[in-house]
Amino acid sequence: MSFGELLLRICPDAGGGWLKENSLPFYVGGAEANVATALALWGIPSAYLSALPDNLLAHQVAEYLEEKGVDMSRVLYQGERLGLYFLPKGKDVKNAGVIYDRDHSSFSALKPGTIDWDAVLADVGWLHFSAISPALNQTVADLCGEMLQAAMDKKGITISVDLNYRPKLWQYGVAPTAVMPGLVQYCDLVMGNLWAAEKMLGIPVDTALTGTDRKEDYLEHARISSEAILAKFPRVKQVAKTFRFDRGQGGIQYYTAFYAGSRGGAVGAGDDAGNRLYSSREYFSDKIVDKVGSGDCFMAGLIRGLFMGGQVVETLEFATAAAFQKLFIPSDATDQRVEEIQKFMTSYAR
Repeated sequence: MSFGELLLRICPDAGGGWLKENSLPFYVGGAEANVATALALWGIPSAYLSALPDNLLAHQVAEYLEEKGVDMSRVLYQGERLGLYFLPKGKDVKNAGVIYDRDHSSFSALKPGTIDWDAVLADVGWLHFSAISPALNQTVADLCGEMLQAAMDKKGITISVDLNYRPKLWQYGVAPTAVMPGLVQYCDLVMGNLWAAEKMLGIPVDTALTGTDRKEDYLEHARISSEAILAKFPRVKQVAKTFRFDRGQGGIQYYTAFYAGSRGGAVGAGDDAGNRLYSSREYFSDKIVDKVGSGDCFMAGLIRGLFMGGQVVETLEFATAAAFQKLFIPSDATDQRVEEIQKFMTSYAR
């Protein structure tokens, strides 16, 4: 089950042509919804917990995800409005051009003590959330803690988190490092890049890295960062890192890493012993279409592999290829099936 805010992404063109054309492209999204959609597409039982207003638009959006195979029966219909964000075409979600319109949304108004976690988590084996939800306000952050504690009490539920850092959302007077460590302590799998781990968890990044483009240097720091996370959070078993670098004129370099600890929860019986960093192959492209949702696709690929008991290398390579391919899909969530991703993996050449 994924937990987060279901959003509409609205995409005006940077030049303002949408005003003359009376056309404003939009996509259904939200980080956790993107994960749920990918898993459903890949044949993994997938459910989504969010809050939506009880109106026609919200029900249509929910039905859209249901048609993609996501179980929406846990959605709470209450509150005032659906959350929105505006992102000019061609801009990164982390770019200053992003505009959030999420205040007073149904999800942002959620409060602790209002959800029956016994009912919601009754048949859940995996719970995924991201740092975007606790970035909204203190009450949602407290609700996340309540949810994670309930999942821990249930036992047998694997918990994963994506350390999405959105500086424009952390505006309620509390630093991420004062919130996220208290939530990550419940997690089995942590995903995020080196800089997100620094912003969210206080795991420092070597400033010398900003002047290098050597994969070996970044992977070594991924190992150091991952080991620091495992040392700080005794429940964490695995840490995943993504590396996505712009290479001028719209080009991109992409690869990932996965640190498997020795605390249990190994990915496949045939893998080597824990406490080892695995790295993926590198992917390059001279041009991409849409950066939004690539990390969510990677997260979904990891969950798929872990859920199915695949080996680390197989899991990491599938997740990385799926995430790279998402860069060429103009939407928040992937639309590529397992067979298409596997075909790409065997045919890609650099």
